[in-house]
Amino acid sequence: MGKLDPADIGKTLTVGQLAERSGVAVSALHFYESKGLIHSHRNAGNQRRYAREVLRRVAIIKVAQRVGVPLAAIGEALKALPESRTPTVADWSRLSARWHADLTERIEQLTRLRDQLDGCIGCGCLSVSACPLRNPLDELSERGPGPQLLDRGGCG
Repeated sequence: MGKLDPADIGKTLTVGQLAERSGVAVSALHFYESKGLIHSHRNAGNQRRYAREVLRRVAIIKVAQRVGVPLAAIGEALKALPESRTPTVADWSRLSARWHADLTERIEQLTRLRDQLDGCIGCGCLSVSACPLRNPLDELSERGPGPQLLDRGGCG
C-alpha cells in the first residue's frame, strides 16, 4: 500500500463504499487484499482508500469465483492486468479464455457424475461387490484412497 496521490482525492472509495458498491463484504475485501487480488492506498488518517478501478477487479473476482475458478488462478490472471486502469472488455476476454478449457473439463466431469450418480461412486471403491467390472478385486486401491476413476474422467 502506498500513499494516496492528491490528484486522486475524491476519486477513491472507502472500504465501506467499495463493499456497498460491489456487494462484497468488507471482510472479503480485506481477504482479497491480503491475497494481492486488489490493492488500496492509505490516506493521511491511515485509512484504506481504493481507486474506482478496483470495482471492476472485484466484479471479475466475483464472476470468476461464481463459475468455480480458484482464487489462486484468479490471482495469477489479475497479475497480467495493469493496476493503474480499469480492466477492459479485451482484458476480460483474455482472462476468460485462460479459464475456458478448465471450466469445460469440469462441466464434462460434473455431467458424467450427474448421469451416473445413482450407480457410480467413482471406484474408490466402497463396494467391490457392486462394482466388479470397474474395479475387479479392488485393484484401484493401489492408486490411493478416494474416487480414482472420477478424478481422471474415466468413471462410467
